[in-house]
Amino acid sequence: MVFILSDDGRDEKYPAVKLAFERYETYVANNKSAFPPRAYELATSDWFYNPRDHRCPHDAWLESLQILEKPNAQPRQRSCSIALRLLGAFHDGHIEIAYPTVYAYSLQELSPNAPSHGDWRYDEFRVSDRGHLVHEIEWAYGAQCKAFVWVIEADDIDFRWIPKE
Repeated sequence: MVFILSDDGRDEKYPAVKLAFERYETYVANNKSAFPPRAYELATSDWFYNPRDHRCPHDAWLESLQILEKPNAQPRQRSCSIALRLLGAFHDGHIEIAYPTVYAYSLQELSPNAPSHGDWRYDEFRVSDRGHLVHEIEWAYGAQCKAFVWVIEADDIDFRWIPKE
């Protein structure tokens, strides 16, 4: 179940958005012990979902996406990680997001009328049936473009805000 993403019927009208965020906040609070610590910290911060805060990823633009494979402690085994770099919505800094250990991911392709990923629209954190973090991100290019979604299942998330000098 999604809470604040468009698939759950959220529209841009304030009461619907407010209700969606209230349901999401209740879900996160009720599942605190299941959440990885850094993801819980982001999900409950007063700035992560506040579009007036420059660290908030809402309306940020993707600059790079890296999918990395690295050796694991076990011989002949490797693990996957993902790193994103975003230009903040106010263009006054960068957001770096990393998922140290990724168990699964799905990156929906761009829509035919979108030349880029456009804006990071909405996102939410959930816990999978396997007990991992699920971070679902909704991207949208232009007002008339249908949103497309990325879903990343990982052990946790690292977040860094880098202001431009």
